[in-house]
Amino acid sequence: MQPEHIAEFLTRHPNFFNDFPTLLAELHIPHPHGTHAVSMSERQLIAMRDKVRMLENKLAELIQFGEENDGISEKLHALTLALLAARTPLDIIAALALHLREGFAVPHHALRVWNLPADTTPGLTDPVSPAVRDSVAAMAQPVCGALAVNDADDWFGEVSPHLRAFACIPLRPTPAAPPVGLLVLASEEAKRFYPSMGTLYLERLGQLVGAALARMQG
Repeated sequence: MQPEHIAEFLTRHPNFFNDFPTLLAELHIPHPHGTHAVSMSERQLIAMRDKVRMLENKLAELIQFGEENDGISEKLHALTLALLAARTPLDIIAALALHLREGFAVPHHALRVWNLPADTTPGLTDPVSPAVRDSVAAMAQPVCGALAVNDADDWFGEVSPHLRAFACIPLRPTPAAPPVGLLVLASEEAKRFYPSMGTLYLERLGQLVGAALARMQG
């Protein structure tokens, strides 16, 4: 018989060991973490302990993720209040710079918008190429890892050659709205932003900034 057939038989006949009770005491199998043999009851106990340990580790991991998410939510809430209090585009720039640096420890960022008059704020409303707008419009969600918009490399000035990881965030006032700008987060740490990372909070950040800019447009 194949091992799979034996396993299937025991699964379909749970009373097998009730019919042969002495077999439990006679069977000895290798210890999963050693070289000696143990009885089936001992092996079951070891398996249960391993399972409990695995579940404890998983619970600790979930608690850690929950605490991290709570921290991010609090920081995003503080930024939201600052954006609500903003009265000018300069207020938005100042609030964003403060909270990205102090709250989220993002060392570098660049912001460009195309829904405000060109002379509103130098730097913020500097013209961008149609290719940049098309690239941003094609983003269904923030793109992390390598710089997704090549032209944005010039937005960081002299620090640009040292940057290794980026998060390109389209600024949409609502999830279905066309983007009104682009926010790029950057870091010298290659693993700070990576392709498989979650983007939920980055999307919310883009919507918050997009809505604040749309309000400035009136």
